[in-house]
Amino acid sequence: MYGYAGRILRINLTRKTWETEPLSENLIRNYLGGRGFNIRRLFDEAPAGRDGLSPSNPLIIGVGPLNGTLFPGAARFNVSAISPQTGILGDSNAGGFFGPELKLAGFDQVIIEGQAEVPLYLLIQDGSVQFRPAEHLWGLDVWQTDAALHRELGDPRVQVLVAGPAAEKGVKFAGLFANLVRAAARTGMGTVLAAKRVKAIAVRGTLPVRVADPNTFRRLLAEYDRRIINHPEYETRVRLGTTKLVSALNTLGALSTYHYQSGRFAAVDQVSGEALEQRHKKKAKGCFSCTIPCSRFFEIKKGPQAGLKSEGPEFEGLAGFTSKLGNADLATGLKAVDLCNRLGLDLMSTAEVLGFAMEAHQRGMISREEADGLDLTWGNGSTILTLIQKIARREGLGDLLADGVKAAAQRLGRGSESIAMHIKGLEFFMAEPRGIKGYALGLAVASRGGDHLRSEPSFEFSNDAAEGLRRFGAAESAFRLEYRGKGRLVKHFEELSALADALNACKNTIVNMEILSFADTAQLLEATTGFSLSAEEIQQATERIVNLERLFIAQRGITRADDILPARFLKEPLPQDSGPSAGSVVELEPMLDEYYEARGWDRETGLPTPEKLAVLGLL
Repeated sequence: MYGYAGRILRINLTRKTWETEPLSENLIRNYLGGRGFNIRRLFDEAPAGRDGLSPSNPLIIGVGPLNGTLFPGAARFNVSAISPQTGILGDSNAGGFFGPELKLAGFDQVIIEGQAEVPLYLLIQDGSVQFRPAEHLWGLDVWQTDAALHRELGDPRVQVLVAGPAAEKGVKFAGLFANLVRAAARTGMGTVLAAKRVKAIAVRGTLPVRVADPNTFRRLLAEYDRRIINHPEYETRVRLGTTKLVSALNTLGALSTYHYQSGRFAAVDQVSGEALEQRHKKKAKGCFSCTIPCSRFFEIKKGPQAGLKSEGPEFEGLAGFTSKLGNADLATGLKAVDLCNRLGLDLMSTAEVLGFAMEAHQRGMISREEADGLDLTWGNGSTILTLIQKIARREGLGDLLADGVKAAAQRLGRGSESIAMHIKGLEFFMAEPRGIKGYALGLAVASRGGDHLRSEPSFEFSNDAAEGLRRFGAAESAFRLEYRGKGRLVKHFEELSALADALNACKNTIVNMEILSFADTAQLLEATTGFSLSAEEIQQATERIVNLERLFIAQRGITRADDILPARFLKEPLPQDSGPSAGSVVELEPMLDEYYEARGWDRETGLPTPEKLAVLGLL
């Protein structure tokens, strides 16, 4: 095949066997790749009632048709399973170099079933699989494991995906980490792999990835590069990446501060992306084939964290361990991110459970004695770093927090459920939903729980009323504090996000910068794969992915009643210190009505109608 490797790898850990299956044209045309392939397989093979930590829960890794090519940012991969944290759809996506290497090793998808008798790691190399002992790796952190496997395999180009010690301990929000810091960390996919007694997956490939029409492909890439470099956001994205959002959202009054009690952080200039760039950035860093090297290597040379060197962080880690927790020390925030990466923790969930604990202490719900003697006052750097390690070991207060904030609040009680910030059991981002209402709607309806990356409706920052009216039927859709038009806005950006995840290309280009339309994608995929799909067929494939994910979570009991935000965002206006966002709340119900109508779903239940499923071929 062109673009695709053409093979699916199925690994049975219980029997220590593997086999390959051909990739079908029907799957390609209907689901495109990556996330689409994964939800189709998960829907078919993980029926309702299966537990996230059961050996029968398949863990699935998928890549798309652009992985391994020179398309800018085609570096990502999806990992999917039933989530042990939420009980619904588990799915996570990461960049770096692992995804392209899997394609070069000869596979579009890997399905891992069963449970090994003793710890092992998998070596996938040029169409074959080896089961190798990993007792000597069990207990090592992510960085130690990566180094040990590179020494053992003797090949610096091997790409390694690792479950850290937090996953081994059964922390429900442990992730999988490639290239040390590239985290497929959401929804507990590391916990699933460790429960199967697999420590890591090492991949090495030398097989070719061919495109159907190289001349057209090169011409299209030149055009996309031109669009990217001429985009008004290009320079800032290269300099700061997503860390630009710390100061930008603070200016708008929409930065998570003191666990969503304010939209502005007084010490923002000390912890912003600009501060990170000025004080600690060494050089820019990009993923495979990237033309927007939005990450960075950094080094801390002075103070208690002197000697810390790493890559990153993204906005979520930077804000999560600074403004959200009231911490004004940038170096402490960077150390917290580093600990999460090494221990294998999802930093978004980790930051939330820490914020929950600090607010619970503020409100008298947790005493210092119950917190193992830790000082839970806002911004206490020593407590932040200690508690991250206690979570990874499931020790003391860390054990209470290790299953996620929903479970922690249920165990703690005392009214703490009101300050547990999650949707469908999944913690969410470090922006303030009351200040960005399209994003708020996207969080409420996201298929894996509280997740901004399922839609990313950044158009609502444009303030372009005429374009909002033209594209989404409402001028208000272009304004972040308005709610009309946001249902149609979120639907569109959900489908762009599904496209990016199916192609396994970066959302920087496809979603945030809107470099590719569906018509562009049709032209690109024909040059890449030789398959002729219209823009309408591609848009319908993305809609099919979103609808099948909705069916998957509906099998597990999700309805409109679960498309909700914590009460704080619906009932409590942002305080006056939140600047331009002060006084705002989220008008969720009318946005949900508009969203369901735009989707063709039943407004009462929030579920796809038989008519919509028939159109998509899902009946």
